[in-house]
Amino acid sequence: MLELDINWEEGSISPAERQRLQKMLEKGLNIVLSQHGRPSQAEVSLSLVTDDRIHGLNRDYRGVDHPTDVLSFALEETDPQSPQVCGYQDNILGDIVISTDRVRSQAVEYGHSFERELLYLAVHGTLHLLGYDHETEEEKILMRQKEEVVLKLLGLPRK
Repeated sequence: MLELDINWEEGSISPAERQRLQKMLEKGLNIVLSQHGRPSQAEVSLSLVTDDRIHGLNRDYRGVDHPTDVLSFALEETDPQSPQVCGYQDNILGDIVISTDRVRSQAVEYGHSFERELLYLAVHGTLHLLGYDHETEEEKILMRQKEEVVLKLLGLPRK
């Protein structure tokens, strides 16, 4: 089973809601991993933070001086000349950081639930950990297709 370590840093989500979301997140990430032939005993760290916190990380690690919705830090990076999915020697995939401020605002902007946006960003971040990117239009289309398949399986399709 996936080991998902969640750091509920931003503090606005109640303990009961955390339990419910944890189960949804584990299910979603397990689907992603199984679709990509990853072992079910993989480890992912997920931090739910404020816009201020993710802004600092985005600035420090990417040189982009504004908040973002999700950041992924893969344990093993691929060679930029090789667009293949990463091949890992161990089961620790890396870290995902999500701004719950962005989750809330984007859920309203796109007309869907907090849960759907959170799961979308977690799936998106996990695909990044597996080596996917969206630098080109072709990569973006492929990644969006993979995200939507998982969200449909979770009962959270795009409206």
